[in-house]
Amino acid sequence: MPYLQRLKPKKPLNKPSSWPSFWFKDKAHKHVVVKMQLDTLSLSKTPSPLPPLEHTVSAELEKTSPLKSSKVDLTALLTDELLLRIFSKLPDCQRNPNSLVCKRWLNLQGRLVHSVKLLDWDFLISGRLLSRFPNLTDVDLVAACIDSPRSSGILLTHKFLSVHLDSDFWPEFVPEKNLLPPALIDRGLRVLAQGFPNLRKLVLNAATVSGLSSVAEECPTLQELELHRCTDLSLRGISACKNLQILKLIGTVDGFYSSVVSDIGLTFLANGCKRVVKLELSGCEGSYDGIKAIGQCCHMLEELTLCDHRMDGGWMAALSFCGNLKTLRLQSCKRIDPTPGPVEHLGSLPTLERLQLQRCQLRDQQSMKSLMLVCDAVREMVFQDCWGLDNEMFTFASHCRRVKILSLEGCSLLTTDGLESVILSWKELQRLRVVSCNNIKDSEVTPALSSLFSVLKELKWSPDSQSLLSSGLAGTGVGKRRGKIFK
Repeated sequence: MPYLQRLKPKKPLNKPSSWPSFWFKDKAHKHVVVKMQLDTLSLSKTPSPLPPLEHTVSAELEKTSPLKSSKVDLTALLTDELLLRIFSKLPDCQRNPNSLVCKRWLNLQGRLVHSVKLLDWDFLISGRLLSRFPNLTDVDLVAACIDSPRSSGILLTHKFLSVHLDSDFWPEFVPEKNLLPPALIDRGLRVLAQGFPNLRKLVLNAATVSGLSSVAEECPTLQELELHRCTDLSLRGISACKNLQILKLIGTVDGFYSSVVSDIGLTFLANGCKRVVKLELSGCEGSYDGIKAIGQCCHMLEELTLCDHRMDGGWMAALSFCGNLKTLRLQSCKRIDPTPGPVEHLGSLPTLERLQLQRCQLRDQQSMKSLMLVCDAVREMVFQDCWGLDNEMFTFASHCRRVKILSLEGCSLLTTDGLESVILSWKELQRLRVVSCNNIKDSEVTPALSSLFSVLKELKWSPDSQSLLSSGLAGTGVGKRRGKIFK
């Protein structure tokens, strides 16, 4: 025959060593199978809890060929509790691929999810959120409360939220018309409260009294609440949150929200949330009366944060009513207190441990002096990117004679002389951090300041990019005390 072709012998089929290597090729999946095999071996040493029927099924599977057994879902022999224990040990990157294996794995993976950020309000109303993730304890509904155009190519990201914008967003990025109707928000909150009674953290936008009341009544374990676009009237709804410990109120955000939280709302808050430990007021109005009510009613308050506040003059004198306050934080405040009042009426915070000023404008000497007098017992002081903090303003910090930790970052107006005049009067100073303060120079460090550096427990000195003091002090013992090395 003219056309003859030499036939190659067929290669014998390689028999798989075990069904796990035949079924899974990914290393992470092999790890799951190995875990299941180990559980099976450990169970074989003790009386098996499986019924005789499942033993029969396992015996039949062992008799079948590897090819046929590979087509059988062997994980069906495992209980949901055992699979949940296996899935909980996997890294987070494996959870989404595992949920695509089958419907059973999808439902089991949903039971392991405890925190979600919802983007579609209909997903909550329809009940699919409950059926998909039945064990949620942390829910963020801010983005879902905004009816933003998903097809828009403009995405604006703020520290509080991210929204898609259309061409008609002036004068606010999130206008009133883009918010969901109050009735629809109330309906969704009722569904959420009834479906997740063990909710611990909730983030809301434009909530009403009715919606917050349903959450407060149905979720007794709610501990953390964040309210965006908050108003005085809506704060009446959280009076039933008896176990609330962390509360964050966001009233006005320039360009995004425009709502009012005044002394009326702060009084509702004080009378309703008496167990609050951490309170943050962002873009909120108020005065002496509102802060006084919080101090008199919230005896467990330990941390107070004021961000871009709109407080009336004289509010600082009410801080003395916060008898257990340990941390006072001011962020992005254009002013502290323009009219703090007479010094003898200010009072003080005897339990205060930390004072943090971040991105604040410190240009008023009277308000700066009053703040330091109120916080005279502070142990840790932090100034970060504060405008106007020069030598004269920093001198008022000498009233705080119990400071042990000082951190300065981005204070470009402060000089070495101004720093030295204050910290040499602090006899208990143990840790010093000076970063990106360009007017503080190595060449201006005096012998008195150098001797102070030698007894500090911790020193981080990099006021500018040309600073050579840190490398020069390495190995000399400066900044080394009680076995803690120089940083």
